[in-house]
Amino acid sequence: MSLSQRCVAAPGGQDGEVGKAQRAAAAGEEAGGQPTIFSKIIARSVPATILYEDDKCLVFRDVAPQAPVHFLVIPKRPIPRISRVGPQDTELLGHLLVVAARTAQAEGLADGYRLVINDGKHGAQSVYHLHLHVLGGRQLGWPPG
Repeated sequence: MSLSQRCVAAPGGQDGEVGKAQRAAAAGEEAGGQPTIFSKIIARSVPATILYEDDKCLVFRDVAPQAPVHFLVIPKRPIPRISRVGPQDTELLGHLLVVAARTAQAEGLADGYRLVINDGKHGAQSVYHLHLHVLGGRQLGWPPG
């Protein structure tokens, strides 16, 4: 088996998040216009296991967890990518990090966890609504990608 064949079949490869990210970028989903799965979760038209909510953000379990504990922190105001934030987003971004830390504590991640923000096609961003992945509950490897 060649290296390229192994990558296609590997978790997160062409058949996983990387493939989803490439398809999302090719479809122009970053431009917006269509509701994302996350905006549908915020609107409660798609179910999710919600861990926390306030007027600025929503926290829910990932439907395809990559660790024993894996949840997402999303702003209610849609921001397509972390690379598109500006000075007006400073307070919101800090709030998302504080909420991630408090939720990680509530989820029992005292031994540590990882925060991940995917950005764009090469960063394997498959949903163009800013989101922080919080992963923990086991020893995570390094490097991550």
